[in-house]
Amino acid sequence: MVVHIALLVVGMAIILAAAELFTNSVEWLGKKLDLSEGSVGSILAAVGTALPETILPLIAIVALGDAAGQEIGIGAIVGAPFMLSTAAFFITGLAIFLFSAGGRRTTAMRVNPLLLERDLRFFLVVYGAAIVSSFLPLRLLKILVGCGLLALYAYYVWRTLRAEEETMGGTHLAPLRFAPGRHNPPLLRILLQTLFSLGLLVGGAEMFVSNLEALSTQLHVPPLLLSLVLAPLATELPEKFNSVLWVRNSKDTLALGNITGAMVFQSCIPVAVGLLLTEWVLTPPALASALIALLSSAIVYASIVARKRLTPRLLLLGGALYLVYLAYVVVG
Repeated sequence: MVVHIALLVVGMAIILAAAELFTNSVEWLGKKLDLSEGSVGSILAAVGTALPETILPLIAIVALGDAAGQEIGIGAIVGAPFMLSTAAFFITGLAIFLFSAGGRRTTAMRVNPLLLERDLRFFLVVYGAAIVSSFLPLRLLKILVGCGLLALYAYYVWRTLRAEEETMGGTHLAPLRFAPGRHNPPLLRILLQTLFSLGLLVGGAEMFVSNLEALSTQLHVPPLLLSLVLAPLATELPEKFNSVLWVRNSKDTLALGNITGAMVFQSCIPVAVGLLLTEWVLTPPALASALIALLSSAIVYASIVARKRLTPRLLLLGGALYLVYLAYVVVG
């Protein structure tokens, strides 16, 4: 058990270091490609850091190939949006208060409300439809919904790239870690750092998850709790740490776009995998996590629509909803 705990700490350290490298390189990549902060956060960063939690259910479904594998895979798929809309929101809001207390920034958030409104509206509609599709009587209908989700994500990427927002071109960036002495690093160095950091993220998340699973076995934690709560909590670490690093530097659009963009990705691609490769029947705990994800997102969305801004205090509500679900799982 001591070895597993030590490896958990090592995995966490790897994820932290990789997240810092990734945020640095993806900002430079967005600047090189003349993309907006919204596109960088919602597409480049979100898709890149979503790899661990996308790979995990795919491995569970394909490699195990049995009912248990499908249950673990579906749990991980619905657990990811739940973690992003609760724990990730909470950690981001808490980080803003902590950095503000340390004089690093203020509690006022500078976000693009149109970007967040677009992401959250898309997530609410698409993920809501994905959850409703679990009640469809025919597997063919579920397959059609899965194909539709893939097409919808392609549309989302197209819309996000076309949105007229301020580009990264005029943003002051820290020197690229793989080219510290250059004010205009070459694209190859940026790509190498991005790929290297993604590899570290995946490797660190895999180390964290495998040792977390071993610990859960030794502590007799139910597999459903692992697939719905523990595994997504570990695999969502890249998004959480990336957002913390960005809010530290008052880059709130990047920070929140990273989370909401990942939510859109998770509501389309992994859910499509579940619809295409499994029976996509949600158990009560899985359905409850999905409904809480929708509730948390709807609260943030309503605030942005009504007030055209976001406060860190509202993000803290995600932590309360996360605890509500944990209580439900433990009591149930």
